[in-house]
Amino acid sequence: MQAPKIVNDLVERIGKAKELDGIVEKVSGWVAAVTKAAPVKNALSGSWLGHQLHPVLTDLPIGAWGAATALDLLGGEDSAEASRKLVGLGLVASAPTALAGAADWSDTYGPDKRVGLVHAATNGTASVLQAASWLARRRGHRGVGVALSLVAVSVTLASAYLGGHLSYVKGIGVNHTAFQKTTRKWNDVAADDEIREGELNRVTVGDTPLLLVRQRGELHALSATCTHAGGPLDEGKLDPSGCVTCPWHGSRFRLDDGSVDRGPASVPQPRWEVRVDDGRVLVRAA
Repeated sequence: MQAPKIVNDLVERIGKAKELDGIVEKVSGWVAAVTKAAPVKNALSGSWLGHQLHPVLTDLPIGAWGAATALDLLGGEDSAEASRKLVGLGLVASAPTALAGAADWSDTYGPDKRVGLVHAATNGTASVLQAASWLARRRGHRGVGVALSLVAVSVTLASAYLGGHLSYVKGIGVNHTAFQKTTRKWNDVAADDEIREGELNRVTVGDTPLLLVRQRGELHALSATCTHAGGPLDEGKLDPSGCVTCPWHGSRFRLDDGSVDRGPASVPQPRWEVRVDDGRVLVRAA
């Protein structure tokens, strides 16, 4: 059974709401400034993890708040203290979760960015409601706290739907090389003397585009499609340190092994082995 048409229409309307663009640009600028340093971007994007960090962290506040509400409904007064602590735990976990999400969101565009802004705003609303719930519980107003948490969890579920839409419908954060065809057979892609030192070249094996580079006399080949958002690495910049930078969002990958040197990418570039035979450059998947 599909989501009701009214839900899909609402998400589509949010994506078309250009009146949000002023807020989007301002907030996006703040986030970009905060995450400009490579260590910060790498930490929040999940470059060290192998995939995006944000979806991992979301389980913590959602799980804590969901458990608190379950105890509220099933545990009675005996579980009041445990519920309050779980609400507090969710609040603590929500901060790094929001930061990681903001880092991912800042690299989106257009309708996706507008939906992402509403996703963030609803999450923020849920956090404020949970904070109010925690305070009410601490002051002995358990009934008020329980009611606030119930509303907050409902808001969180709505926000989670928007997050799922961005990830699974729009493909935000999905590895854009996941379904590329590879082969272990050697493929002739270029003449050796055509590959000049320091130039970014685009070659293909079947339908798969590759980046072919000669640096310091050594040939390197990676998928030309950036794992982060599908940007063309052959239109990027070559770094003297042995990295290539994507022209779209600034993800940087090492030529020798495809590893991520700087986010927002979190998945390494697929690497291809290279050899020269009788003046021809041959490649195969590593």
